[in-house]
Amino acid sequence: MKHRIVVLGAGYAGAITAGRLARRLHRDDVEITLVNGDPDFVERVRLHQLASGRDLPRIPLRDLYEGSGVQVRTARVTAVDADDRTVDLTGDAGAETLGYDTLVYALGSTHAEHGVPGVAEYAHHLAGKEGALRLRARLAELEPGGTVLVVGGGLTGIEAATEIAEARPDLDVAIAAREGVGGWLSDKAQRHLRVVLDRLGVTVHEGAGIARVGADRVVTAAGEEIPAQVTVWTTGFTVHPIAAATTLEVSDTGRIVVDATMRSVSHPDVYAVGDAAYAEGVGGEPLRMACATASPMAWQAADALAARLTGRKVPVKPIGYAAQCISLGRRDGILQRVTPEDRMTSTVITGRAGARIKEFICAGTVWSVTHPTMLLPARRHRIAPSARTALPRYAATR
Repeated sequence: MKHRIVVLGAGYAGAITAGRLARRLHRDDVEITLVNGDPDFVERVRLHQLASGRDLPRIPLRDLYEGSGVQVRTARVTAVDADDRTVDLTGDAGAETLGYDTLVYALGSTHAEHGVPGVAEYAHHLAGKEGALRLRARLAELEPGGTVLVVGGGLTGIEAATEIAEARPDLDVAIAAREGVGGWLSDKAQRHLRVVLDRLGVTVHEGAGIARVGADRVVTAAGEEIPAQVTVWTTGFTVHPIAAATTLEVSDTGRIVVDATMRSVSHPDVYAVGDAAYAEGVGGEPLRMACATASPMAWQAADALAARLTGRKVPVKPIGYAAQCISLGRRDGILQRVTPEDRMTSTVITGRAGARIKEFICAGTVWSVTHPTMLLPARRHRIAPSARTALPRYAATR
């Protein structure tokens, strides 16, 4: 009987994990199923480009995994039973339940509303393709002089504001942040960011926490009104509530707590990767939600799981950071070098060189999905007899 591995979510972490497992395990011994709500692989790091009117190429998951042995299921996950080892799905065929022997949970994250009134009704977000397309359609409706406010001074907010301002110079684009815009960056990077925002005509509102979002304006905590025919909400991300509704041990933010191999500390047949996982990086600090950590988490999880199933030594490599890259439209960018603990250094590359490096990294993320072993040879090992599931708790899909 084949060992059934179910991977939930085909973002960067889930997609790489599924492909890497297929190249580490003999297909006669395993059945790898990848479940994703969208039939295509979505380049999340480019959603601000999609929203601003630029087209992205389609990457169908079935084409991506053709011939690999990975079975792609287009469906949405509605529940996980970590004790019974089942996953509830809903798709074109209706509701169904899928059994597993090992689960890789990679459902990622969505935008965080923080309980601010009006966000759900009036604000747009960039946490997924559907949200980006809705924002794209709304921006296309704006006449010259229309007002756009990006709320949030982090990476997503900065990239969204500069991308929209560059693509639509006829709009009045602003960015508002509770504290500073890009305030965590080094002095050199902050100076360059200010120059670019000024060049693109982006108005900056700092120390402006948003208390309410309306149809054509927002109101700050200080009572100031900022015009906004379109509000783009980029104040952070939160995980889907599915894991927190299970018996899996989760953090106070709902992320699955894992060890250094991305294995659940409460359920050894569950692994978690990407934004959905609460893992410690170099220095013992929790890894932040980022594409920069999704790939190494996927490599670690896939290699550890494959090693355990085949009776080989489990590799463990601490995950650290190297840089933060920010696109400032299509012709400018910032590469901020950081320590493995994610602390800023004085090394910064800006301008067109920064933009080229950022583009190279974005292209590299897709390449890493299509080349999950990073050009190392595929060595498909047989599962050890001790790792085989003789009598699964849930024998079939229903």
